[in-house]
Amino acid sequence: MSLYKMGSKGDEVRRIQEKLQSMGIYRGPLDGVFGGGTDAAVRLFQGKKALEVDGIVGSLTWQALFGAEAPTSAITFKPLDHRCLALTSSFETGSAFPDCFAGLSGDFDGQGISLGVCQWNFGQGSLQPLLKRMCADYPEMARTVFHENLEHLTMVLNAAKREQMAFARSIQHAVHKRIYEPWLGMFKTLGRTAEFQRIEADAANTLYKAARRFSADYGLWSERAAALMFDIKVQNGSIISKVKEQIFKSFRDIAPGISEEEQEAARLRIIANRRAEAANARWIEDVRTRKLCIANGEGIVHGIAYDLEEQFGIGLRRMPV
Repeated sequence: MSLYKMGSKGDEVRRIQEKLQSMGIYRGPLDGVFGGGTDAAVRLFQGKKALEVDGIVGSLTWQALFGAEAPTSAITFKPLDHRCLALTSSFETGSAFPDCFAGLSGDFDGQGISLGVCQWNFGQGSLQPLLKRMCADYPEMARTVFHENLEHLTMVLNAAKREQMAFARSIQHAVHKRIYEPWLGMFKTLGRTAEFQRIEADAANTLYKAARRFSADYGLWSERAAALMFDIKVQNGSIISKVKEQIFKSFRDIAPGISEEEQEAARLRIIANRRAEAANARWIEDVRTRKLCIANGEGIVHGIAYDLEEQFGIGLRRMPV
């Protein structure tokens, strides 16, 4: 199951808040954001139930709260490219599945509206094709999400670039760049649909294929390797030749005689550390923490606990052919 703790966001966090509120333990807003108030309430509940008081809602705390095993995340049943995308998007947005696919921002960077894992946007013309495909391939779901606003959106998507940017800026605050309702809720809802997530995964397919080629270049074979290389492609772009040479040199220092799985994990840690050390000095430790979390299969990134196997179904198994 997923682990919910400080920094987690989404519908499951809201369920936890509602349950704790019904018990008179939590008195904060039901906003789906696991902040200090939720953490304090969880710890109080854990103390009352003689559970480990760590502020983390794992399987035991969930069962104590709801009297049932926690639901398995639907993302674990998706293809590997979808799972890699969800993991990277969770790092990028700080949100669990499916909200990690619904990252939305306004015109703070001059791109009008940015949506989704890779922040496809109006300014570069990368978001319009995704929205057009949604309307063409899944018209009923598009209607369900945008209802009477679908015609307006369709008209905008078929308009000139200048009109598209004008529309994007008309539905957000001029200074704070926050998208106004109902468009905020509609675009967020769109990102949570399985149909648009598949479109996002397809749009990121070039990066995923490059990640698979990266893995082969370094003699890697595991799902974790695909996830690590995909995250490198999204966050860092590439691995330069000098760093690649350093990586292969460090590979030769891996102790002989260890298992195939241990060798794979050791290679992943070397790549994680070397790529981090090549990053801008300001971001080295941020990159290192994120990449080692993937290499090790678990870790804490931006205050959020990750277990790749339980949360994303990404393990030290061979990638599908």
